[in-house]
Amino acid sequence: QVQLVESGGGLVQAGGSLRLSCARSGRASGVYDMRWYRQGSGNGRDFVASIDWSGTITEYDDSVKGRFTISRDDAKNTVDLQMNNLPPGDTTTYVCNARLSTDNYANTGYYWGQGTQVTVSS
Repeated sequence: QVQLVESGGGLVQAGGSLRLSCARSGRASGVYDMRWYRQGSGNGRDFVASIDWSGTITEYDDSVKGRFTISRDDAKNTVDLQMNNLPPGDTTTYVCNARLSTDNYANTGYYWGQGTQVTVSS
């Protein structure tokens, strides 16, 4: 129905930058709020950033505020995460999430990508 595929991960030195992208496919109708998470301990996920369906409201976790920027391009069905000044040892997998909503959020559905790994070396 709805598929999310992340890309852009890789190896970067501490203090460097990466730009992640999440591509959405499928033909489900509604508005999409988009979020980025990163894997925590075990199978848990930690919130990183979000952008609402209109692209006008963004939120960031305090740990990345001022360093990361989330953006979306609905013409291409993509959401990006620009990551700057990555700290050493901050190695994890970033995953993309989409919340599909209809009827003024009366109905919602959630979709997850498979993730893209980011490795930050010292």
